Amino acid sequence: QVQLVESGGGLVQAGGSLRLSCQVSGSIFGINAMGWYRQAPGKQRELVATITSGGSTNYADSVKGRFTISRDNAKRTVYLQMNSLKPEDTAVYYCNADLRSTTGWGSYWGQGTQVTVSS
Repeated sequence: QVQLVESGGGLVQAGGSLRLSCQVSGSIFGINAMGWYRQAPGKQRELVATITSGGSTNYADSVKGRFTISRDNAKRTVYLQMNSLKPEDTAVYYCNADLRSTTGWGSYWGQGTQVTVSS
């Protein structure tokens, strides 16, 4: 069974930093793009950043220059380094991976981790 397990969320003051991690476990035969999304109360889930298997990255305009996405393919892990955090970054952060399991290719989600930025 494929699982994406996130960690690293928490409460931080504005201007602070957090690092999120998401590790994929289970019978995996390949991972393509991985990414982070977030959902604030009363809002739709939105893309934060994505990274391809080759390392190409894409960021939402709201986080460019503050957040950095990276991945360790050997560890099946994607990271999100968040610096200069703002109260508007408060949300539940979800990781996503497009991967091939025993049932074929599919898009998988983690359970989410809460990030709260106080002013």
